[in-house]
Amino acid sequence: MYVCSCFGITEADVRAHVENGAVTPRKIASACKAGTDCGGCVRRIQALLGRGACPRREAADRDEPVFLPVPVPAAQVPVPLPSPVPVPAAQAPVPLPPHLPAPAARLDDAA
Repeated sequence: MYVCSCFGITEADVRAHVENGAVTPRKIASACKAGTDCGGCVRRIQALLGRGACPRREAADRDEPVFLPVPVPAAQVPVPLPSPVPVPAAQAPVPLPPHLPAPAARLDDAA
């Protein structure tokens, strides 16, 4: 069965490249160009390499935690910021930058 119709790469071709050491989609692409044109075969290549499963979905199906809590060292615990200082309403507005100079005349405007 064809995996990559753009370059005519079959499942057997992909498996042969895997046996020769191409064990990632990028290495498969380097070996035979599969996955480098339209990209439609990348998911199939990932599945052939055993990368098609979603481990988080499988963990959720087994009622296991999907994300494990990450301990935060005491030095990285966020410290609350002080409240902002109020700005008086009567404060003068910030001056705007000067306008850009007018564009130069075009050549066809001279006629």
